[in-house]
Amino acid sequence: MSVSMLLRLAWRQSLIRLLLFYALAVGIGLALDELWWGLGIATALLAARAYWRLYRVLRFLDWRKQLRTVDGQGLWAALETLIHRRQTENRTRSRRLVRLLRAYRQAATAMPDGALVISRRDGRLVWFNKTARHLVGLRYPQSLTEPLVDFFPNQPRVRDWLAAAHTDEPLTDLASPVDPLVRISLRLIPYSSTQWLVVVRDVTKLMRLEQVRRDFVANVSHELRTPLTVVHGYLDMIEPEEHPDLAVMVEEMRRQSQRMTQLVEDLLTLSRLEAQEHLPEEPLAMAPMLVTLRREAEALSQGRHQIVVEDLAGCDLTGSTKELHSAFSNLVSNAVRYTPTDGRIVIRFDRTADSGARLAVQDSGYGIPAQHLPRITERFYRVSTSRSRESGGTGLGLSIVKHVLSLHQGRLEIESEVGKGSTFACVFGPARVRARQAVVA
Repeated sequence: MSVSMLLRLAWRQSLIRLLLFYALAVGIGLALDELWWGLGIATALLAARAYWRLYRVLRFLDWRKQLRTVDGQGLWAALETLIHRRQTENRTRSRRLVRLLRAYRQAATAMPDGALVISRRDGRLVWFNKTARHLVGLRYPQSLTEPLVDFFPNQPRVRDWLAAAHTDEPLTDLASPVDPLVRISLRLIPYSSTQWLVVVRDVTKLMRLEQVRRDFVANVSHELRTPLTVVHGYLDMIEPEEHPDLAVMVEEMRRQSQRMTQLVEDLLTLSRLEAQEHLPEEPLAMAPMLVTLRREAEALSQGRHQIVVEDLAGCDLTGSTKELHSAFSNLVSNAVRYTPTDGRIVIRFDRTADSGARLAVQDSGYGIPAQHLPRITERFYRVSTSRSRESGGTGLGLSIVKHVLSLHQGRLEIESEVGKGSTFACVFGPARVRARQAVVA
């Protein structure tokens, strides 16, 4: 029976029973010639019954007991029936939610990766699974409510990473607090409006494979230096004037050997950067750096482009002068290579909204289609193979730039539109910015 039908029937039954009860009380009162006494006693009986039924309902609700099924009629019986029905539905729903919660906890416990729930406000642990205990060295329940960063005392990267809330960039290759030989990675996932989910993964095998790859590339690149030097030596000994029939072939061989040498040097540079965790912290004067970048761009352009330098930041940076120069120079040389004759290249150094700094290289070149942008910093990835080879690129420049910026806690931002040009920007946080020093003449 539906609730509306049950209530209509209960109202009708209660009204009929009330009228009959008062009719009986009036009849008895008239028979005894005590009408008001009869009505008063009848009202008192009704009130006592109502209070008793109310006390019964409140007692069961206060004791959190379930009301028994009521077979009576009237409003009180309907009320108790509805409460009994709601209690049954709530208990069924609660049992189902408990079963789901247990299933989720069992699944989280059985995960091969560690899972931790932390507070967004202060980074304190709320919950963690069994794998997280082994990888991070947690203890249940002692570690609950403790900040996650306290378990990584010698790794400030974790504190900076949590403070920046980088949900799109995992923190890779960390030493486990339990065993320094175990390498772990952390990924931050939005869990709720007040909590983060941190996924901890054992990447020891992956890091070993990555190290093997880096060693292989470095060793092969190093071994290629000697035969390339020999090839260069013999090619330099061949004079085109003495062998005019070989002049075209010798020139092409020289060009390709030089390209191969540049490729080997870039591979060695990339391997060296990947093996480093920190770079020297040096003051980098940006005014002379911008002058150097302009000079390099003009030398590479040979008057074919308009080179503009805008120094709007009025500050300097802190970092490795050699590596940052390499990164900036890569962006400038790419802009010159991929910008047609009479194009415009702007090297702009300005501040960001968060008090950081940004060095951007903007060109009016061919532009990059949107589908290529997510992969543009991969090793040897080329948007146009023929154009890259004609310009002399190795396909490693942007990878080197990305690694240099990563070692400086910076990032590479890329904006491009086909036919309108591209903008490659090196963005640094406030920690890398320092007041500009006056240049001593």
